[in-house]
Amino acid sequence: MKLCIAEKPSVARDIAKVLGANNPKSGYMEGNGYCVTWTFGHLCTLKEPQDYAPHFKSWDLIFLPIIPKQFGIKLIDNNGVEKQFNTIAKLVEECDEVINCGDAGQEGELIQRWVLQKAKCDKPMKRLWISSLTEDSIKEGFENLKPAEDYKNLYQAGNARAIGDWLLGINATRLFTKKFGGNKAVLSIGRVQTPTLAMLVQRQKEIDAFSQEEYWELKTKYRDVLFSASIDRLKTLEKAEKGLEYLKKNQFEIVSFEIKEGKEKNPRLFDLTGLQVEANKKFGFSAEHTLNYIQSLYEKKHTTYPRVDTTYLSENLYPKIGGILRSMTIYSDLISPLLSQPIPKTKAVFDDTKVTDHHAIIPTEIPPSSNLSREEKLIYDLVAKRFIAVFYPECKISNTLVEGQVGTIPFKASGKQILEPGWRAVYAKDKKEEKDEKDKDEEQTIPEFVAGEKGDHAPLIHQGKTSPPKPYTEATLLRAMETAGKQVEDEELREMLKNNGIGRPSTRANIIETLFRRKYIERKKKNIFATSIGIELIDTIEDEVLKSPELTGEWESKLRRIEKGEYEANQFKDELIEMVTELTRKVISSKGKVINFEEEKPAPPKEKVPRVKTEIVWTETQCPKCKANNLMKGKTAIGCSDFKACGFKVSFEILGKKLSEKQLQDLILKSKTSKLKGFTQGQEEGVLLMNEDFSIGLK
Repeated sequence: MKLCIAEKPSVARDIAKVLGANNPKSGYMEGNGYCVTWTFGHLCTLKEPQDYAPHFKSWDLIFLPIIPKQFGIKLIDNNGVEKQFNTIAKLVEECDEVINCGDAGQEGELIQRWVLQKAKCDKPMKRLWISSLTEDSIKEGFENLKPAEDYKNLYQAGNARAIGDWLLGINATRLFTKKFGGNKAVLSIGRVQTPTLAMLVQRQKEIDAFSQEEYWELKTKYRDVLFSASIDRLKTLEKAEKGLEYLKKNQFEIVSFEIKEGKEKNPRLFDLTGLQVEANKKFGFSAEHTLNYIQSLYEKKHTTYPRVDTTYLSENLYPKIGGILRSMTIYSDLISPLLSQPIPKTKAVFDDTKVTDHHAIIPTEIPPSSNLSREEKLIYDLVAKRFIAVFYPECKISNTLVEGQVGTIPFKASGKQILEPGWRAVYAKDKKEEKDEKDKDEEQTIPEFVAGEKGDHAPLIHQGKTSPPKPYTEATLLRAMETAGKQVEDEELREMLKNNGIGRPSTRANIIETLFRRKYIERKKKNIFATSIGIELIDTIEDEVLKSPELTGEWESKLRRIEKGEYEANQFKDELIEMVTELTRKVISSKGKVINFEEEKPAPPKEKVPRVKTEIVWTETQCPKCKANNLMKGKTAIGCSDFKACGFKVSFEILGKKLSEKQLQDLILKSKTSKLKGFTQGQEEGVLLMNEDFSIGLK
């Protein structure tokens, strides 16, 4: 009998169905020579300090650092866990071969190996390694089972990561809590958590230290194009006014006019971090929620394995791309141009050297059903459109640069025009994101100028204020974790820095949520700020090793090298033991101080002023269509008082949603409502718009 162990019951059912193991038993299924059982995430964990010696239960500084001679594992204390483990252990003893069908990643490998280790498995082992849970993918995986030995380094890296986190987390948390906690609260320290908090605290201090300054700039309009003076910002209004007087005395002259055609590269396919960043920017989803939604889509077989850190596809996937595109029928208008010619095979998409355990997140050939949640639909749409966009042509643009002068003062203006939208056509119907004034200036349409031409112009003074550094959002924090705190916009450079990022794509969401739970950080709208406790904790930690993103990134790099067989797991452990020992010595001998745990008191609630409900008098409201009569309220609609001649009418219920009188007033007088939910016909939410012909649509 062959024993298959999956990571959760739903995946076990999918595998059992493909294998023909359709006979349900307690804790497993069997049939056709197979038994298929499951864990449910972690059944085992590293032993706690008191499991090595009873006195380690005490958080006394004299027992630190706690460094077991040999790290051990134990079952999680839970009746359900114990029952399922006993089922697995019994099946391991009875089987001829074990097939590890755990989640195909480092954490999945660790979960299964610990369970098999605890069950004293000495049977031959194979590994199922798949990137999606479709029936075809599972069949193909079982036809190409891998030797378990191929994934030994992956396990070693996962085990080293767990031991490293234990060594630092257990010792540093006890150390700082006893030294600086004043018996009031636990001070949680973590290998990834603490440098992440340090980045937020650093940004907070930069914002707090920022001193706003006023400045003035000289600008001028010539032939309806706004030019900016190419000089340093002026620090006083007096200088700006003198400059303005000088400009008024001289004509504007064109010095040079240049048009360069260029291309905007296609966006890359999503890795998990990229998807979390985009979902936070577009929809405000937290990293944890996005991970949950994409994990659900994966388990429902609509997308591939999500916990990935590459934006590339394996070259052997190329023959399957056409079939996946053809199956995505809801995007047929975007896909039909691609299917009319061969799908391009470029290194920007297909590159085996950039693919590690898995390829980028893409749709499978199983399109989503209508029973997805609204959030799952939005995440699927992001993945699907990105998948389509990478196969479109590049976007062709023209960049225009005009240089001029007024007397001796140089000016310039730039503009960008899209010549051929290319991949941008995929997003043409998406809501246009607001652009700041700078972007508007840069993207102004510029007519043709001739060097040497002169003319009158309209100079002006622009007054501005310097801006503080922007607070982190979840999107920018994820990017900072990915690049160990470096601000990197270029995607290729960011790809190179991933090996030294802090945390793994699959764990970053949990790290951020842990900081929220500990009340070290807080969310205000989309922005994330360090709390007073978080700031004080980082200020208390003098050792840079604990809070430096760069040093934590170096550890992450070593863990990846363990995965590749280029670094010894024991060496990584020894380095951390040395670091923890030195840290303990330094902190114990340092001067003690107690962190203030008093939470900031919220401002007293504002006295509520009762809202005065203003009644809408429709008979005093002019009909927007004929403008000759007023409106009147009927039993089912608001309409023109001379409806027979005019024909204007708006029903109380539109697309299955009953509107309030205020919403009807907005629609009639402003031609649109605010964003509404609860439509039962077509899409679930949107803005009602009144068109020029007075018909009503939902956008």
